[in-house]
Amino acid sequence: MKQVATIAGFDSNGSAGLAADLHAFFADGVYGHGVLTAAVAENSKRITATQTMPVDFVKDQLNALTDFPIGAAKTGMLANRGIIEAVADAAQQVQGVPLVVDPVIVTKQGDRLVPDDAFEVFCRRLLPQADVLTPNFIEAATLVGETLATPEALLDAALYLQKMGAKNVVIKGKHPQTGEEPVISSLVLLADGESFWVNNPFIKAQKANGAGDSFSAIIAAELAKGRSVMEAIERANDFVVAAIRHPTGVGKQFGPLNHWAGQDWLRGDD
Repeated sequence: MKQVATIAGFDSNGSAGLAADLHAFFADGVYGHGVLTAAVAENSKRITATQTMPVDFVKDQLNALTDFPIGAAKTGMLANRGIIEAVADAAQQVQGVPLVVDPVIVTKQGDRLVPDDAFEVFCRRLLPQADVLTPNFIEAATLVGETLATPEALLDAALYLQKMGAKNVVIKGKHPQTGEEPVISSLVLLADGESFWVNNPFIKAQKANGAGDSFSAIIAAELAKGRSVMEAIERANDFVVAAIRHPTGVGKQFGPLNHWAGQDWLRGDD
């Protein structure tokens, strides 16, 4: 069985972060290991408390992973400079293991989740080690320091992120505004220079927490299985669409996407 690792924060309601990654790994038929970087206490309405793990404890967890033949890894929430440096150091020591970097650095409202020194280290040390970088629209704009108002600007941003060192880039599209076509368009720029758009119908849903986490987790799982980057991205996209289309009954307000539905899609597509 292929083994994949996630280095991320834990959401106590199981809908996002490390919990969502492990759900996605299981759905895709790989064994998931986890390195805990932070934890949040969260119900279906709000986060009530947060806790960051000590850097030395993160290092101990990363060292423990060396006992296993990890086929791919992904990162999520890396709360401070010390944790980012520890993850970057570990990634340098395992050359050849695909790394998917999901840059959890900014909220959907544009507020920074990491301090300036951590952001600088992320850009300088971890981003260049990404085999696949998966920012959402706001994260991409933050990374390049530009407003991304047109498709051309998105492509320029992806090219800039490649110049920063990321091999393959997926910029996940923003939700359509009132009056716009109900489509989410994500841009993919591959290492060989090929670019294309992935268009999905916009599904307004409250049970979609962890969609971005699960997307990057499925990419990592598929890379561990030996699929190409393009195949991994396409399968991850279709997994998440299927998971959102069939909502769970978990959570009085917001809740997780349906990994079982995504699993059914993966099994049917193989």
